[in-house]
Amino acid sequence: MNLANLTSTDIIDGIFNNDIALVSKAITLIESTKAEHRTMAKDIVQACISNHNTVRIGITGVPGVGKSTFIEQFGTLLTNLGKKVAVLTVDPSSRITKGSILGDKTRMLELAKNPNAYIRPSASGSTLGGVARKTRESINVLEAAGYDTIIIETIGVGQSEIAVHSMVDFFLLLKLAGAGDDLQGIKRGIMEMADLIVINKADGNNIKNAELSKTEFTRALHMLPPKENGWSAEVLTCSALENKGLRKIWQVISTYCTLMKDSGFFAKNRQKQNEQWLVQYLEQEVLTAFYDNNKTKELLPELKDEVMNGKTSPFAAAEKLLKLLK
Repeated sequence: MNLANLTSTDIIDGIFNNDIALVSKAITLIESTKAEHRTMAKDIVQACISNHNTVRIGITGVPGVGKSTFIEQFGTLLTNLGKKVAVLTVDPSSRITKGSILGDKTRMLELAKNPNAYIRPSASGSTLGGVARKTRESINVLEAAGYDTIIIETIGVGQSEIAVHSMVDFFLLLKLAGAGDDLQGIKRGIMEMADLIVINKADGNNIKNAELSKTEFTRALHMLPPKENGWSAEVLTCSALENKGLRKIWQVISTYCTLMKDSGFFAKNRQKQNEQWLVQYLEQEVLTAFYDNNKTKELLPELKDEVMNGKTSPFAAAEKLLKLLK
């Protein structure tokens, strides 16, 4: 099959038939900034939009907490339970080559070989917080391809957690005991977003530390205001390395989804996500139109030079550029 000569219709048919090569091709088109690719991507995303019966799980944690090992073992558990799992891992981008650094697919070798799993590492580019620019669109493609459980891994730095939280149904925070990753090292905002906190690496000599951390975080959660949906987050321990405690985590997620669907919050949250998707897309398109404007291309280098050499302020230069849009 010559992927270069495929039409949007060919790719869409391939997505609904779970053709992995065409699913990957679709996501590549979605992530592309080329004008001809963007046109095809819009057709693909439009065809894939539907009210899929899926669950979207966001997983975050600082580097070293064991996210890749956790996701590999957790994803394997879900496939053993009959689920089809897709993992979107957002890697930091190299500022030199613009490519991904961490290479999550190479860190989840067993899950990558699983016929009921799909892993897609994406370079974050210049998007705020390290979240891939087209993650939302990729989610829709994967759901249309038949994946019922979508896991989105953040790189665990800065604002990426906020961005991922806005596109998932359940937000899981991984923590590590006994390595300085304690209550003092976590922002309150992330704890407020978390639907479940899991202390990973609760094995060997670290079991006692993990239990102490569990107690600490449980007490801290009681000090936070109640969630809009009425859910009370809890703290669990697990060992992804020894494959312990993962089934309990899935039970909590399943219970959460059932309760939220029964209350109507699940559907309400998905609607809110679609609204945020619209706003995000508009912002991206406005920026693209601004930088693609011929007048902008002509004036921007000159104004950059003036700002760099102290001849004008960034504010004055920005005002001149923004006037081009009027």
